[in-house]
Parts: sequence; structure tokens; C-alpha cells
Amino acid sequence: MDYSKTLNLPRTDFPMKANLPVREQEILKKWEDIGIYGMILEKNSNKPSFVMHDGPPYANGSLHDGHVLNKILKDVVVKYMNMAGYLSTFKPGWDCHGLPIEHKVAGKLGSKKNLMSKAEFLEECKKFALNAVEIQKKEFKRLGVFADWENPYLTLSPEYEGEIVHQFANVAASGALLKSKKPVHWCYSCETALAEAEIEYDDHVSPSIYVKFPLIGELPEFNGEKVNFVIWTTTPWTIPANLAIALNKSLEYSALKFRGEIFIVASELKEKFLAAIEENDAETVGTVNPE
Repeated sequence: MDYSKTLNLPRTDFPMKANLPVREQEILKKWEDIGIYGMILEKNSNKPSFVMHDGPPYANGSLHDGHVLNKILKDVVVKYMNMAGYLSTFKPGWDCHGLPIEHKVAGKLGSKKNLMSKAEFLEECKKFALNAVEIQKKEFKRLGVFADWENPYLTLSPEYEGEIVHQFANVAASGALLKSKKPVHWCYSCETALAEAEIEYDDHVSPSIYVKFPLIGELPEFNGEKVNFVIWTTTPWTIPANLAIALNKSLEYSALKFRGEIFIVASELKEKFLAAIEENDAETVGTVNPE
């Protein structure tokens, strides 16, 4: 006899087994079929607007943990604002330009890249980026992120690129542009320029030496004493090829006397120089005008 039928237990249509791999796909399909994102926006169509600007990920492969954290945090904010009574839209985007994509494509092509024109290589990059967009879009949907997935913005679209040119023209017309020099860091293996975010500085301490250059002739103010100009270098092997030393006309130079000779060094650096050579008996006997 089945005594369970004699008990007053709750009855539900929900299955007793979660079976999550199957159930997840069913839920996602239902959301897509009913257009749940559009339904939310329609419900809040007359409410105050709250827009989440999506900083785009690179379209260069599948998602990693950083993508997941970033997009879920944004999704939480958008869903909260919609539930709080705002018209909160979320237009996703992808960065389809740059070194990460080019590097992936170059690795995929191998030596074939050297046989391609720039236009052909860029076309391969475009195909790769668009394919990565579709891969990431599916993965974001699997995470349950609500967004306007059918109308994302892509940085390679003509409309997007045209708007950049238009806005740049406005900036130029306003007089806000400055023409100057800036170093361009280059990757010799990737054969492309590097963004600042891709550069890591290696703090390196190199051995260095101070070298005295005896003055040919005399300086009248030092009464025929032996005078030397001091330089500092980390590349002493280049000294035999040196043709001259230079002084900065905007700096003051001090004449330091010790060990029976006079040494000319920049006034701002004399304490550092004396500490480096462990000289405690130096006397400042004058200054030198580099002009």
C-alpha cells in the first residue's frame, strides 16, 4: 500500500529532478521566444531612462573570467534599475580592431601572412572578429544576460567608423586638438604598435661610473690648477668614440676641489656625486657658467 497518497503534501508541476543542463536550454529558449528583454522595456517605456554604456570586449575568442565578471555585474545593475522603475536599456558592443585580434589571426595564418597584402590580412581579421562576436554573444546569452543582442554595436561597422570621423572633425573645429610628439612603442615580433596598456616597464638597475675628462688648457679663475669635467655613464665602452662632452646652458656648475684637482659637476648633483665616490673633504671653490 502506498501511504504517500494519504499524506497532505504539496503538489506541483515542477519536476523533482533539476536536470540543469536540459532545463537551462529550455529556459533560455523560452526567454528568446517571448522576447523577454523587449517585454521589460515595453513595460517601462514611460519611465525615466537609465542607460548602461557597455565598454566593449575584444572580439578575439571565447570568454574568460574577466568577461564573465564584467558582464554579469552590468547585467545585475540593468536588471535592478528595470525592477526599480526605470527604462534601463543595455546595448552590447565589441571592439573589432587592434593588436589582440591581429595577433590571433597572424598566429593562425603562420607563414601565409607574409604572402598576403595588408588588405587581405585585414579582411581575415574582419572575418575572425565577426565569428568571435557570434561565439561571445552565445556565451553571454548562456549566462542569462538580458541585452539587445540582435542590434549590438561593432567598431568595424561603417556607421560606427563614420561617426568617429564626424566627431573627430567636431573636436578639430573646436580647436581642442594639439599637435605634438609622442613615442610609439613597437613590438618587433608582432610587427605592430603597442598600446600603453600592453607595455610593462622593467625597473632595471645598471652599474654606472663617473669619468673625469681633463681640460685641455687652463681656466684663469683657477690659477693654473688642473681642471676636470665629470660625466656619468652606464655605457663606458662608448667613451673611446666620444668626440665631445656637452654642458646645459640653463644649469649652474660647481667647481669642487679635492685630491689636489678641481672637478666641474652640476650644482644640483654635487652632493650625490660626492656621496657616490665617498669624498668627504671636497671644497666648493667657485661656479662655472657654461656659456
